[in-house]
Formats: sequence, C-alpha cells, structure tokens
Amino acid sequence: MQTKTEVAVYYFPNYHPDARNDKWHGRGWTEWELVKRAEPRFAGHAQPKVPLWGYEDESDPQAMARKIDAAADHGIDCFIFDWYWYEDGPYLHRGLEEGFLQAGNADRLKFSLMWANHDWIDIHPLTRALQPATLASGKVSEQAFVAATEHMIERYFRHPSYWRVGGGLYFSIYELMNLVEGLGGLDETKRILGEFRERVRQAGLGELHLNAVVWGVQILPGEKRIDNPNELLDLLGFDSVTSYVWLHHVGLPEFPQSDYGAWRDEAVAKMSDLADEFQLPYFPNVTMGWDTSPRTVQSDKYEPIGYQYMATVGGNTPAEFETALRQTKALAEQKSGGLNIVTINAWNEWTEGSYLEPDTVHGFGYLEAVRRIFGPSEG
Repeated sequence: MQTKTEVAVYYFPNYHPDARNDKWHGRGWTEWELVKRAEPRFAGHAQPKVPLWGYEDESDPQAMARKIDAAADHGIDCFIFDWYWYEDGPYLHRGLEEGFLQAGNADRLKFSLMWANHDWIDIHPLTRALQPATLASGKVSEQAFVAATEHMIERYFRHPSYWRVGGGLYFSIYELMNLVEGLGGLDETKRILGEFRERVRQAGLGELHLNAVVWGVQILPGEKRIDNPNELLDLLGFDSVTSYVWLHHVGLPEFPQSDYGAWRDEAVAKMSDLADEFQLPYFPNVTMGWDTSPRTVQSDKYEPIGYQYMATVGGNTPAEFETALRQTKALAEQKSGGLNIVTINAWNEWTEGSYLEPDTVHGFGYLEAVRRIFGPSEG
C-alpha cells in the first residue's frame, strides 16, 4: 500500500514580542511592522500583503489554535519551526512554547524543529547604504550546543505531538558549516552529534532522525555552500536531506519580477536531480513565492544589488502553486525510498513573499490548493 505523503510546512516565528527584538528595534516590535509598511516598488507590484486574520500575536494560544486548525483542516501534517539558539541562549521561542504548546488543539498537528543556526543580521529592514551588522553569530560552542539540545529533549521531544520520521525524532539543521565551525571541526561535530543521539536514547525517547538542509545559492549573508555533501553527511551520521526554499537551488533571472511557472519548472527538475545525487532520502520542497522587498528601507531605490534588493516572483497564483504541489508530490513518491515527505516554504514568511496563511486577496486559496493535493479526499 502506498505510504501517505506527509506535508511539513516551515514556520517562521517572528510575529510575537521578544526580548532581543525589544533591544534591537524597540519594545513590542515584531516583523508585522515590516509587513504593514511595505510599498509597491515597481509598476504592478502587489504590496503590501494584508493578513486576513490581522496582525495577530502567535504567542497567544488562541491565535495559534486557529493556525493549527487551518493547517490540519487543509492536509498539513507538521509545522517545522525555524528555531533559534545562540551562544547566549534562545531567541523567538514564545510562538512555539507559549503559542503552539499551550494551544488546546496542539494534538491536531505535529511539530518539529529546524535549527536556523545562521548568523542573525541587521536586515529588518536593510538599508542599502550600510554593511549590515551581525547581531548574533550562528556558531555555537559545545557547551551551548549541549544546553540547546537538553532544552529540546526536556521541552519538546517528550511532547506527544513531536514529529517522528521513520520512527525517529525529526531534527533539522539549516547551516551545517556554521555548526561544524562552532563545534571545532568535523571530528568534534561527529562526536557531539553522536553524544546527542545517545542522550536522547538515555532519556527513553528512542532515536533521532537528523536532517540536513542543503543548498547551493547563497541567500543570507554569511551562509556557506556545502562541498561534497554525501561524504560530509555520511561522516556526521545524518538520516535525510531537504531544502528550505527553491531560491537555494534556482535563481530568478528577471528583475524586478520573474515568472513563477518558469521558476517552478526549473526547481522541480533540479529537485529531481538532487534526489538522484544524494545518497540519503531527499525530501523535495515547494515554495509558494518570493518577495523580500518588505525587508528593505522603503524610501531606498529598489535596484538588483543582492539580498534583499533583488528580483521578486509574479504569477504565483493558487492554481500555479497547486501545479507545483502536484508535481512535487509525484517526485516524492517516485524517489523518496518510502519516506514520502514534502516540505513547503512557508506558513508565514510574509516578508519574503512566501506564505500559506490567508490574506485579503486570495483568502484561503493556497491552503485549499494544499488540501486538494494532500487532503483526506485526495489521499
């Protein structure tokens, strides 16, 4: 019998007050401020995006419960939370810990973590006049790694809604080379990851499923391409590979706006190649859109000078997105080796133009597309 294809959607938790953001941007700041202030930067540019549910606080369990119900009702199996922990501790945890975990319906949806261990750069918004400062380094020491993973074991891995893949607790790492450099090299990283696995076993939680996000095109400042990925992943003991966004593999040729359909076709072909190239199971990705202009200073001239002053995507209607879902589901079922999983970017990357949450233009259109391809009636 065909294994059901699971749908895991990335969740970006910068829509609640956080102590670091209070320090960097002012008390009570959230990324909604950038969403509200976005302007059209060229003729036909569809900005600002307006959330149908308003600018809600994701750390409110009632607000999160609405998200959980909408996701579960439309064929989504899991939120993969972008998860932050720097040398001096956590960042952006309240959406998960006070929102999701305290929601009365948290049993309707699985959750898991992707350690977004990239450098946190001062790009909210980015001015083109200055080199942005690094506000927090993504590299962590062994001591910080142990503190972070002990927090995972105690706070998340024991929860009945934590997502398991192939029987193992799914834990993904975004920036492998930052991890390796922070932990002191490949041999040390192998040892530390092995000890992490053993601590999970000793806690009575079974096995980990370690996933690596692997990509080729640099996006955020400071990210590094992985060379010889199969050798590296084997050495470090990873179990699978996935992608975060199509732009990590396929660029956007036309400025100020590239066509979604052409981008999709190239991305699906690239992911098929990746599934063949990786020795580990590869979970293909669907990206809903791309528009980083809300993260730019709106009064600065919008020219193609790099992230985030870069090409956007147009024509990413729910119908075109549905085609991407259908093609990617077929790819996952053909080449997954039995672990049929598709990741989607994203639930709420509003300031990167890639979100499933309903807006005032398309309503629930993107979620309805997911339901038609992955929901129970199509299962």
